[in-house]
Amino acid sequence: MALFRDYVIHTPEEIEKIRRAMQMTAQVRDQLVALVKPGMSTLQIDQLAGELIRATGGTSGFLNYHGFPGNICISLNDEVVHGIGVAHRIVQESDIVSIDIGVAYDGGVGDTAVTFGFGSLPRDTQRLLTATKEALMAGIAAAKKGNYIRDISRAVEKRAMADQLGIVREMVGHGVGVHLHEPPDVPNYVTPVRGPKLVPGMVLAIEPMLNLGSNRIKQDSDGWTIRTRDGSLSAHFEHSILITEQQPEILTWPKTM
Repeated sequence: MALFRDYVIHTPEEIEKIRRAMQMTAQVRDQLVALVKPGMSTLQIDQLAGELIRATGGTSGFLNYHGFPGNICISLNDEVVHGIGVAHRIVQESDIVSIDIGVAYDGGVGDTAVTFGFGSLPRDTQRLLTATKEALMAGIAAAKKGNYIRDISRAVEKRAMADQLGIVREMVGHGVGVHLHEPPDVPNYVTPVRGPKLVPGMVLAIEPMLNLGSNRIKQDSDGWTIRTRDGSLSAHFEHSILITEQQPEILTWPKTM
């Protein structure tokens, strides 16, 4: 790992370990999405996630990270991110669920997130989920060798603004790979700072967090859960990618392990 002032270049040996951890993370994400059902508590979901993570041979990248008490982040409806699993919070048929997952294994760590609902979703809810996922993919498409971090930010912002969605500004994407959070930051909106040039060996977690209403957020009294200030729904999609000589490699696409 070559640590520069504002970004990290990973060695080929590190990248192989990162790839493995990313695939474990994607596997747990997809298993969990298939298993989560209305009637489950968010604590049950967190415990199930812990079991799935341990079954990979890895450990939770989130548990005890800066004191975080859960195996994963579970956020419902107007909760943006960092929701904690609790026994009294029961998932309803009408809820949307965001799960943010990290798995650490043998010197690598993965990071990915997805938001989903149950059955036929209201039109505005589906619009939010579709636009946030498309904003993520637009950001990934801009993550090419020779571009800059701000090119990713611009692509995400453009797609979000097309649906007039609130872009959470306090929470941003980031470098990832050997540690859960590495430089650089990857904002979901255009800033005056161009950021580092994208070069092969960089691993980035791109993660739009978009709201149906205002971009303003607040923190709950638990010290972790972030929610929209106006009570509007929020969605969160995240992939971790590797910058290559050609197109970016999406490390958290599901693959046969």
